[in-house]
Amino acid sequence: MSRVIFVGVFLLLVTLFLHWRFLYVTRAPTRLKRPADVVLLLLWLCALIGFGSGVVFDPSWARGPAFVGLTWLAVVLYLFLGTVLVGLVCTVVRVVFAMMRRDSAAARLRVSRVGSAITALVSVVAVGYGLVEAATPRVTNTDVALERLPAEFDGVRVALVSDIHAGPSRGADFVRKVVDSVNAQKPDLVLLDGDLIDGTVELVGPDLEPLRDLDAPLGVFAVSGNHEFYAGDGGEWLDLWSTLGIDVLRNERTTLTRGDAAIDLAGINDATAPAPYEPDLGAALEGIDPDRFVLLMAHQPLQAVEASDFGVDMQVSGHTHGGQIWPIRYLVPLQQPSVEGLDTIDNTTLYTTRGAGAWGPPVRVAAPPEIAMLELTRG
Repeated sequence: MSRVIFVGVFLLLVTLFLHWRFLYVTRAPTRLKRPADVVLLLLWLCALIGFGSGVVFDPSWARGPAFVGLTWLAVVLYLFLGTVLVGLVCTVVRVVFAMMRRDSAAARLRVSRVGSAITALVSVVAVGYGLVEAATPRVTNTDVALERLPAEFDGVRVALVSDIHAGPSRGADFVRKVVDSVNAQKPDLVLLDGDLIDGTVELVGPDLEPLRDLDAPLGVFAVSGNHEFYAGDGGEWLDLWSTLGIDVLRNERTTLTRGDAAIDLAGINDATAPAPYEPDLGAALEGIDPDRFVLLMAHQPLQAVEASDFGVDMQVSGHTHGGQIWPIRYLVPLQQPSVEGLDTIDNTTLYTTRGAGAWGPPVRVAAPPEIAMLELTRG
């Protein structure tokens, strides 16, 4: 609850800033200010509910206002970026008029009004597009050539699903859509790479029920992401997944066989998992046959650095969302070695999926949601 209160205060300050910037600075008429302020306060309340949905508030009633409020936060992002741009233009106008020894007040007011109107319009349009984009994860197909892959595994099809983020604004219906899309591809192996939820087992657990219907000849496996630990004991989430017929890899590995050949599938906890769930790749690979191909599940791409040191052939990850909302993708490389798609970290092949869902705002701009179908080939 304390986190929700803190966020509520911060968002209230943001709301006051928006009032000042878009109503006071532009000298909007009083007849517009009052209804606009009412709308801003309602959106603030919905955003507050959005942050508490799945953790403090039951999504059964909170998901509607949460969807509206979290979507509004994406609009706020673009309003802020537009405000910065308009502010820069106004500064240029001020400097130019000062050089001409003329008063710039009237010109700056016109720039502010027109710029604010354009900013508001572009923000709404961009987020509207992002809502449509995020509603349905698209299936992508990628061929991955791997030198040490056994011939018997040549052509094996792996469905990689990460970052569903069920709970606050999307529930069982969205999870069902993901499951149906995966099953329609008839994969040989399904890998769930963490951040499947946002919220507590008590409030969000039922939303994952459709995962029970995932089916693949080589099995359905999962590892934790960072969000499984945000609302309490992430171990409870991993225990729940096990009841859904999912094999959860907790710093451990299993052997997959196809014909007379075998490969090792390893899985480690998220890089930020708290005690006693810290990732331990050494434990997962202890006693491994160095001649056997190793496929590693690790939620964050940065874990591939250690994986390469251990001689892992391929790692699959999520976490980045491909940036989710442009231009955030340009900040991802500050933390992660790969943003999306196929990459190489030293001697380890890495595939980073953009993820099927969305964290916070149910919005995707220039980073469409993804169910990654990987066809592993010997090459």
